[in-house]
Amino acid sequence: MNLEVQQTFLDDHSARFSPETIRSYNIALRQFFTFCNKDYLEVKALDVRSWLASMEDQGLKPRTIHLKLSALKSFYQYCMEENKTNKNPTVTIQTPKKDDSLPYYLSKRQVVLLQEQTRNDPRDRAIVETLYATGVRVSELLQIKLEDIKWETRQIWIRKGKGNKERFVLFTHECAERLKTYLHHRQYNSPYLFANNRGGHLSRVFVEKRFQEYTKKLGFKVVPHTMRHTFAAHLAEKNMPQSYIQELLGHVNINSTRIYTRLMEHARKKQYDRYQ
Repeated sequence: MNLEVQQTFLDDHSARFSPETIRSYNIALRQFFTFCNKDYLEVKALDVRSWLASMEDQGLKPRTIHLKLSALKSFYQYCMEENKTNKNPTVTIQTPKKDDSLPYYLSKRQVVLLQEQTRNDPRDRAIVETLYATGVRVSELLQIKLEDIKWETRQIWIRKGKGNKERFVLFTHECAERLKTYLHHRQYNSPYLFANNRGGHLSRVFVEKRFQEYTKKLGFKVVPHTMRHTFAAHLAEKNMPQSYIQELLGHVNINSTRIYTRLMEHARKKQYDRYQ
């Protein structure tokens, strides 16, 4: 039944919409009804909100989510006009802002899935753990030397961060264990924490390629910088004061950190929407 009504909707709009719009609307409607697995007459606002939340979790851009929701809204508007239904489940759904500048971050569940994916590779597992536990930029991570690590206090000296600012970052007991396991397995000497087989540090391109591989396997987007956003967002969710997060991230300007407070509010709203 869904497919018939969808086709009628698309056919009736073929003169008004461009072929590209028809194609993207067709894909969006199929994706929604596959996700929802209900007849179009039984769909509720909660189903639409769950779909939006799942697309956010997959790391889709606000512009893409906006387009997919537009397709669904247009479809139900058509069904109302043609008296195919007397309820529009999209009427109370707010369209996400296209230029939402909030950084994308992982949920706690997604972090666990990424950790699981790297469990058989001590080096990659240590990279993921260090990025998540410290919030350092990938450029800073690759410059860490073994002598910069204070094991007894679980601190790492970031010698030259962005803007040549030095700072100390903290790491967890779990991260310490992962680093020790990796260093125990490492087969070559180097002053750098994450080294290549020539004794230099790993290249940024190499690390980014590893994350691209994990993105494909996991089905949601993750790049090294995602871990920095995730680190900050999870601290913000625990109500850590902005000034502390600012210090750990190495932000000179507190306005750079405020975005993570907005991120926390956004995370709470997303959880709330799922239960509406």
